[in-house]
Amino acid sequence: MASKNLDDLLTDGLKDVYYAERKILTALPKMAASAQTPKLKEAFEKHYEETQSHVERLDQIFELLGKPVKAKTCPAVDAIIEEGEEILDKFKESPALDLGLIAGAQAVEHYEIARYSALKKWSLALGYSEAADLIDATLQEELKTDADLGSLSDSLGNSKTFKTSR
Repeated sequence: MASKNLDDLLTDGLKDVYYAERKILTALPKMAASAQTPKLKEAFEKHYEETQSHVERLDQIFELLGKPVKAKTCPAVDAIIEEGEEILDKFKESPALDLGLIAGAQAVEHYEIARYSALKKWSLALGYSEAADLIDATLQEELKTDADLGSLSDSLGNSKTFKTSR
């Protein structure tokens, strides 16, 4: 078996996030439709548009690196999305649904942030500065989405709707 190198690891990681982004594109419309508050619905719709840009950037990166555009199944993202679907089912009629949706979305964001951070470092180490710039553009959007979701969660969590009598 041939020895693998950092370039192979980068390519493998790109395939992983390509799968993740495409999988997220299928989940976001359902999340937006299920959101109870208009602000969360808007946030999911905005992130859907950004995610389309993320896929386009990944296409560019594969082309820059001379690699075929290819996805690799990502069990971690599959599990996070499955967990989100469970929240949708269990909390469908609950005022806590939006907080559960946000938590699931942030789990995906945190995964993506970790992956894109590593991919950026590896791209820079390999001298792929243009690819690193594209990856960083996506990373910055993922960080902002996570921060926005956190703020929305704080806002909803402090609402009187979620206060329970003891």
